[in-house]
Amino acid sequence: MEVVLEQLEQLPALLSVSRSALVRDWGSLTLDRALEWARYFQHLHDRFRTRPRLREALGRRLRRGQRSPLLGFPHLGRCLYLLGLVLLENRALPPAACRRLIHSLLQPPCAEAGPEPHSLALLARRKAATRLLAQPRVLPQRPKGLEPQVRAEAQLLLSRLREEGQEAALAGEAVERLRWLSGLLEQLPQTRAFEVVAGSLLLLRQGSGAEQAGGRGLDGNCPDGNQASRVEDECVAGLLLSWLLGNLERFSAFCFYLPACLLASLAGQYSRFSKPYLELLTGWGSHLLYDPLQGRWVKSCRDKTELSWEELRERFSYLCQSSALLRGETQAALKLLKVQDGDFKVCGLSVWTDLLMEVEEYLRKAER
Repeated sequence: MEVVLEQLEQLPALLSVSRSALVRDWGSLTLDRALEWARYFQHLHDRFRTRPRLREALGRRLRRGQRSPLLGFPHLGRCLYLLGLVLLENRALPPAACRRLIHSLLQPPCAEAGPEPHSLALLARRKAATRLLAQPRVLPQRPKGLEPQVRAEAQLLLSRLREEGQEAALAGEAVERLRWLSGLLEQLPQTRAFEVVAGSLLLLRQGSGAEQAGGRGLDGNCPDGNQASRVEDECVAGLLLSWLLGNLERFSAFCFYLPACLLASLAGQYSRFSKPYLELLTGWGSHLLYDPLQGRWVKSCRDKTELSWEELRERFSYLCQSSALLRGETQAALKLLKVQDGDFKVCGLSVWTDLLMEVEEYLRKAER
């Protein structure tokens, strides 16, 4: 009986490990062993539930060492589903092990089937079905182009900036040009202004903005004015970036609200944008805290306008899909942050270790 009691003490530890990032290393065999232990604990419940004195002994041993009496003898009868729910909530569980877990929960042994399954069993099975039907987590496709309305507004903005630029150059009023731009963009809703500015910057690099807005391409079709056009477009881009980067609160909101793919495109085209963008992502990442109960990184303040772990991972992944130069800079930045944070090799200790591992794993899959 003492052996049984010692085995019972392992249940809280099993549930604790299942909530942690340690399950990242679990294969199908490890998962099967965990599920077998859960079934064994259910067997103990079925065996001793009609014997009050033994039930009391098992309950006392189960509660021993716990900070609060969260687990009692009745929990043994639902152990498989408790474990299943914990693992289904843990995003660190590898896909192969997760598929095996879902199969185990949706097709339990015949002995567990009954006319009125326990509510916890139904909850676990519904959760498993939800995960089975969910789409696999992959990055969305890059948009092929800007939305028509955003493109049109960006082209109008570029055309007006060129006109203002010519007048400002004659009058020597470069500072006034920035004030004019700020006043114009403040008339738009903030998110719309962000979209138009981002669209304008991308159009300048694509060349189509110059062709459609001002009639001068960046591809050399107008030999007499091509060089002047390039210089002018660089001045317009500099003006837009000055407006964007001149206010940290505005820049943070810009990088928070716009999609990761669009921001990565800007970072790949403008080094003046990529460096502060990486610094901003670093600041947001440093505010994440690891929650051992959930087995993942969470925001230090839910109401604060900062990125979640999933959003931060997505932004770094998109940066590594951009140019080879930006990919190298992003990986180098993550590696440096990892070293500065302790150069840990296991998950859950440093957000930079975990991010670097996630990004490198994504890149390996993308190269296959």
